[in-house]
Amino acid sequence: MSDETSSACKYARGAASTVACALLLAFAGGAAAQDAARLKQDLTPVGAERAGSKDGTIPAWTGGDLKAPAGWKPGQPRPDPYAADKPLYTVDASNADKYKAHLSEGQMALLKTLKGYTMPVYPTRRSCGYPDFVYERTAQNATGSKLAANGFEIEKATPAGVPFPLPKNGAEAVWNHKLHWVGAGRIERYATIFSNPKGGDFVPLVQDQWTQTLFGDQKAKSLEEAQGIEFKVLNEVVSPAARVGEIILINYYLNKESEAWLYFPGQRRVRRSPTFSYDNPVPGYENLLMVDQYLMYSGPMDRYDWKIVGKQELLVPYNTFRFNDTSRKFKDIFGAEYPKRDLMRYELHRVWKIEATVKQGQRHLFPKRVMYLDEDTWIMLVEDLYDAQGKIWRAMEAYPYTAWELPACVFQGYISYDLNVGRYMADNMPQEGKVDWLAGREGRIDPNKFNADELRRVGGR
Repeated sequence: MSDETSSACKYARGAASTVACALLLAFAGGAAAQDAARLKQDLTPVGAERAGSKDGTIPAWTGGDLKAPAGWKPGQPRPDPYAADKPLYTVDASNADKYKAHLSEGQMALLKTLKGYTMPVYPTRRSCGYPDFVYERTAQNATGSKLAANGFEIEKATPAGVPFPLPKNGAEAVWNHKLHWVGAGRIERYATIFSNPKGGDFVPLVQDQWTQTLFGDQKAKSLEEAQGIEFKVLNEVVSPAARVGEIILINYYLNKESEAWLYFPGQRRVRRSPTFSYDNPVPGYENLLMVDQYLMYSGPMDRYDWKIVGKQELLVPYNTFRFNDTSRKFKDIFGAEYPKRDLMRYELHRVWKIEATVKQGQRHLFPKRVMYLDEDTWIMLVEDLYDAQGKIWRAMEAYPYTAWELPACVFQGYISYDLNVGRYMADNMPQEGKVDWLAGREGRIDPNKFNADELRRVGGR
């Protein structure tokens, strides 16, 4: 039911109006149910087009490749199930214009400005899917989820499902990214790389992190049971030596600004961050990442107007097992200007193109952002961020793979290229690390860890 229909019925007066309103509501409810039925017909259970593209380059969705390779066990490095695939072609500065229709403006800028930067393109594999209970929750959301009257806060949705599989506006589509299912929580060791284009060498920032994904918990049946929280994060620096013991705790709420607490060993005290939202720099990230760039986009949505531009076929990172291989060494992957290109894998996929423009009377370092969401997972795979003059400032990519143990397609690592300063930041990189995607489901995360008192206790060890 549309907000307009609901509002009109709310203020209906008189018997005739009441009858007309009842008929209108019945019609709207029937239309919504008819739309939702498409999730079992021409659309996948999460709202993607089942059919392939007309030219056959994008195949039909047949359920995804969710079964682990024989002999693989959680915790082991992930083999590339598509290692035998060969590139169909490689996009570089010399032929980028030929493929312009399948590239974002940020991708074009990277190809044109970074010497030797390439995009090897492989056959498209629609490998992603979710467990049946995610599909069941998504079906409930197709007729039950709702945004608040302000148009950007989420008022009603069933956890562990895609909140808006049939999005009517850009805000709903971005909520699908923010709440795409990755299980109930994970424990990981990861690294952040800050490039050094002058010398080429770098010192990775390595952290241990515990993430509790309350909206992804299958046990929760409502936003209230999810405590109004998207996810909670606690991480502790384990290297370099100068930063060992730094700790940060962050609560990402559904409908209010995030809260963060920091512990610095030299001060031996916990302090609350005055603000941890929007375009504030992430502490210790060399001004290469703003808070709402974390995981491509996170935090409140109230400073932007959100618009669905439409669907597009785009070259995006996909099935990036080779790049995410935990047995690889940082020095063999990350170069002065970009990661090693032959480790990358791009595929042609249909994506939702979303445009965010700063609201009148609001401010943001990035007055415009263009986001590209994978139709099969709702993961934001590419994002272009613009400055006040309308020029590309930063270009971002996420690198998904299938976590067979969930099973679901997930991403940890993402990269933000700053075209103005000629540097990049690669965050949540799993190489030389590890991740336990089942930690939340199997009870290996203590929910009491995520409070300021625990931060004080851990910091005082």
